[in-house]
Amino acid sequence: MELKRIAIDTSKHVFTLHGVDERERPILQRNLKREQVEAFFAKQPPTEVVMEACGGAHHWGRFLGQLGHRVRLIPAQYVKPFVKRAKNDRADAEAISEAASRPTMPSVPVKSAQQQADAMILKHREMLTGQRTQAINALRGHATEFGVIAAKGIAQVDALLDKLASEKAIPEAARAMFARMAEHIAALDDRIAALNKDLASLHAKDPVSQRLAKVPGIGPVTAVTLSLTVSAEHFESGRHFAAWLGLTPKEHSTGGKPRLGRISKAGHERLRSLLVVGATAVIRHVRPDRPGAWAWLVKLLERKPRKLAAVALANKMARIVWAMMARGEDYRLPATA
Repeated sequence: MELKRIAIDTSKHVFTLHGVDERERPILQRNLKREQVEAFFAKQPPTEVVMEACGGAHHWGRFLGQLGHRVRLIPAQYVKPFVKRAKNDRADAEAISEAASRPTMPSVPVKSAQQQADAMILKHREMLTGQRTQAINALRGHATEFGVIAAKGIAQVDALLDKLASEKAIPEAARAMFARMAEHIAALDDRIAALNKDLASLHAKDPVSQRLAKVPGIGPVTAVTLSLTVSAEHFESGRHFAAWLGLTPKEHSTGGKPRLGRISKAGHERLRSLLVVGATAVIRHVRPDRPGAWAWLVKLLERKPRKLAAVALANKMARIVWAMMARGEDYRLPATA
């Protein structure tokens, strides 16, 4: 039997296959144990293999690609609408095949092992940063119970600890716990600092990251994240890239009447957050009396809230990033009005 496409619904131990012929008729439906996958696909002639872009998909994409198969990874949210009625493994595999049959269906590029290894640094740093924020919030909450407060921000943690140490009314058991919490936060700071050095090393070796870091509002961490995460050739335009990041309004248009809502927040949450934070930093340093190239931003700030202006600037930054990555160009300062 000649297979046009094989869709795989992956799991930890059992893989469900759904194969179709040239007329999109199902001619293969079976389950494989994890250890059977290699032998099965090694016997198959080169064909298109599709999977959801989920955990482990890039590993199997690399493996099947080495066997000569053409691998496509479909975003999971685009597969879900094709699931018929009850959800099960066979229905999921069929839905993956149905989604892949659509000519305009976007796919995710298969990442190399080195790309995934470098991205682990970013993800681990993000996890530790979240744990540090959680620990600091817990410290502040417990300190408030004893009437001790301090200004917001990581930089104010030492001041808070000094206040706690000087407060004589705090019981000894609480003092001991505050000391342990301080040690925990300090340990997280050290681990994050070590990861920052690793990211700085990646940034120094990556010419794309170095070019992107010249854009106002984009620092080394954002530049490295963009370089490791984004493949510009998979986006039709800067507008498409900004929409993928969730920096464009939701649309509920009908009958020829455009209706735009809030930003979709539908894409890469971490990248969107980094760009908005960078845009906020730019806004903080823009001088209304000397706007220079930021005249359009100053006019926008006169009409709109700062947060909305930050999202608009982040959208513009995303389009600039796409143009630089797609064309291999350096950042050019905008003309002064």
